[in-house]
Amino acid sequence: MVDTKKEQERDELHRAIWAIADELRGAVDGWDFKNYVLGTMFYRYISENLCNYINSGEMDAGNTDFDFAKMPDKDAEEAREGLVEEKGFFILPSELFCNVRANAANDENLNETLERVFRHIEESAKGSEAESDFAGLFDDYDVNSNKLGSTVAKRNEKLVKLLNGVGEMNLGDVKDHSIDAFGDAYEYLMTMYASNAGKSGGEFFTPADVSELLTRLGTVGKTEINKVYDPACGSGSLLLKAEKILGKDAIRNGFYGQEINITTYNLCRINMFLHDVGFDKFDIACEDTLLSPQHWDDEPFELIVSNPPYSIKWAGDENPLLINDPRFAPAGVLAPKSKADMAFIMHSLSWLASNGTAAIVCFPGIMYRGGAEQKIRKYLVDNNYVDCVIQLPSNLFFGTSIATCIMVMKKNKADNKTLFVDATSECVKVTNNNKLTPENIDRIVDVFAKREEVEHFAHLASYEEVFDNDYNLSVSTYVEAEDTREKIDIVKLNAEIKEIVAREQVLRDEIDKIIAEIEV
Repeated sequence: MVDTKKEQERDELHRAIWAIADELRGAVDGWDFKNYVLGTMFYRYISENLCNYINSGEMDAGNTDFDFAKMPDKDAEEAREGLVEEKGFFILPSELFCNVRANAANDENLNETLERVFRHIEESAKGSEAESDFAGLFDDYDVNSNKLGSTVAKRNEKLVKLLNGVGEMNLGDVKDHSIDAFGDAYEYLMTMYASNAGKSGGEFFTPADVSELLTRLGTVGKTEINKVYDPACGSGSLLLKAEKILGKDAIRNGFYGQEINITTYNLCRINMFLHDVGFDKFDIACEDTLLSPQHWDDEPFELIVSNPPYSIKWAGDENPLLINDPRFAPAGVLAPKSKADMAFIMHSLSWLASNGTAAIVCFPGIMYRGGAEQKIRKYLVDNNYVDCVIQLPSNLFFGTSIATCIMVMKKNKADNKTLFVDATSECVKVTNNNKLTPENIDRIVDVFAKREEVEHFAHLASYEEVFDNDYNLSVSTYVEAEDTREKIDIVKLNAEIKEIVAREQVLRDEIDKIIAEIEV
């Protein structure tokens, strides 16, 4: 049962956080400013997280008055090596968020101070296992950008406001260890930035309701998985849903993802830390997944969830090496150069564990178009990899009103049938967008798990049926939409028309009489 009081408090907190974030940006475009707010939040989080970790250890040892934030840098240095090994990074007491914030208003060189602190945090992980997780993490936090102000003084003024604004966000006492508050607030802020940014926002963030649906589809019948992977992970919200749904320890070997955009890649790594995912439990790479996949040594994955970019261009058959790539070769044909959608499908299938599930948001055109895409669908169906296709409502995503669909793939299906689900009506309207409610998600997941026929909603198609339809995988081909038009009783209607005609005749006769009397 949902604790409504807690939900209400959470909503109020989020509204307050957004008010602070929105006020801080001033004349700067919110989309450009998000890196500053989210980066400052991260700086506050890792400062408090490190302090909490050290202070708890000292308290357990009986040193109840200890406070790392008040310790001289010189003394703290002695603990650097051990902390980097355990936490993946180190921050000197003088460079902690609380201390930099306390001196910020009087620091004429605040921009330089912050630049130095961020560099030191990144450098502290160098040579350790956590190096790749911290390298370049603050690259998008440009303290000398004109976006913050035209002079150093104006920029520093803005930086002071940033530190104070984020410091005032009520994210719980460090001692409460409220990781959820930070992770939740970060997700909420990213949702707000994405929804206000339209198309560009949609490229880096999958709404929470869609993430929930994908992850639940991918984990039906499972209580734990080896690892979760997203080949186009954006800011990582989809990857983290697996932990929320299955639980903290249910993902044994961690979170893997690849993202081509460096800013979004940085946001994703920050997102992992803010959800208290240890540096040794995630591996996010920044490269082109289709041409330069970075996790060959980590596949196969038991859960793959993704919302890859729709219809983007890629090298395709221009690159002679790709047709021999073990990910794409089995289909005997490459996705068209102008539409890489099927390449993401083939990549995901290739890296899917034999007992795993892949749930991928797809552009609807790939389900019915001819040419290379039809040949790839033939390969998928002939080899019994397509478990289910779900047609979603329109307007679920930021920046596009298109009605997308989900393809669910498995390598160990119990039958050779494909389930088609028409979920176009499973939503509620919220402002300009549609949203999946928990009830909508439950209904879709329930019919998916039972693989049952439901009139006008779900159809379990045999291989022959799909074959006879030329491998068309559009839901509308298999699920007949309900006719919501009013049913008309033709006999009753004819009787009514007859009555109206008779009544008309009586009225005409009466009008003729009146006219004749007037003429007389």
